[in-house]
Amino acid sequence: MLSVAELVGGREEVTSHGRLLVARREYQLHVRHGELPLRSALEAPPDVLKLLSRQPQPEPAPRRLLYLDTETTGLAGGTGTYAFLVGAGFFDGDRFVLAQYFMRDLDEEPALISAMAALLADFDGVVTYNGRGFDLPLLETRFVLSRRPWPQHLSHLDLLPPARRLWSSRLPDCRLGTIEARVLGLERVDDVPGALIPSLYFHYLRSRRAEALQPVFEHNRLDVLSLVTLTGWVARALADPEGLDLTPEEYVGLGRLWEGADEERGAQFYHEALRQGLPSPHRERLLLRLGRRAKREGRWPEALAFWNEAIASASGFDLRPWEEIAKYHEHWRRDLAAAHGVAARALALAEAEGAQEAAQASLAHRLSRLTRRSGLAIR
Repeated sequence: MLSVAELVGGREEVTSHGRLLVARREYQLHVRHGELPLRSALEAPPDVLKLLSRQPQPEPAPRRLLYLDTETTGLAGGTGTYAFLVGAGFFDGDRFVLAQYFMRDLDEEPALISAMAALLADFDGVVTYNGRGFDLPLLETRFVLSRRPWPQHLSHLDLLPPARRLWSSRLPDCRLGTIEARVLGLERVDDVPGALIPSLYFHYLRSRRAEALQPVFEHNRLDVLSLVTLTGWVARALADPEGLDLTPEEYVGLGRLWEGADEERGAQFYHEALRQGLPSPHRERLLLRLGRRAKREGRWPEALAFWNEAIASASGFDLRPWEEIAKYHEHWRRDLAAAHGVAARALALAEAEGAQEAAQASLAHRLSRLTRRSGLAIR
């Protein structure tokens, strides 16, 4: 019967708090994972990495990032959940190194925590997928229970929020496997479902039969490599999307990622999404978003153009652009007659198209108020 070390090519390593198994692999930078080479993450501009991390730490250098993924004894977290396998990848010279730290039994956790503490001290930030919601809180808990401080210097780039911005509107879900298949061009074969991994580890602890753990190591390995090329894809799309075959929805997602840090760059992506033929109802939502920004900055002709385009492209009645145009005439131009005309046209259209009663009631109330103020009759 083969041991875990023999199955995964690992070797026992000694830490200041005991021994554990570590499986190491090295990859040349031109090796592709999906459609992108691993070196694509090294081309990520530091300002883009800082944008993605959304944290105040200094801009991280690509070589100072640690790509991290855990396999655990449960999916709910909490003090009773252990990280029994931690995959950590990093660039070292002209190679990408992937080290997988494995607890052969639960009493090897001090050794794993010791190894992770030493490793994390050598980097400025970590990259995860849903690490903010799961991996890092779990590791922090294990550090605390081991009476070790969690390294506070680390920035954290969690790729799940950017993935949701980019693909939630067009993909069935934003699981890493879905992103791999639909974006990175990688299809996993016979991949073990994440929900089964805890039971496979407990089976190993009971039986000491290591065969079932090989797919767990493979699952973890692919997760770490996907973090690398996904970082490269997102960073390239944000910095210079030329040459990428992006959808209009992806341009919207990139615009949303930039908007908080650089509104002009965000607007460039938004306008490209419209030019590429963003479909309804995403188109109307984006036009309203651009209209609100133009309104906030006092660029009224642009705001009106966005609102009118939203009306023209809508497949059904949408109250919002009509209300914005009516408010513009009433409050900014002080032209009650024009505001009254907009409200009257909107109400007639809402009634004709069978719009929601709440929308019709809102317009009827506005029109009644404008009628009293302006002295115009309701047509």
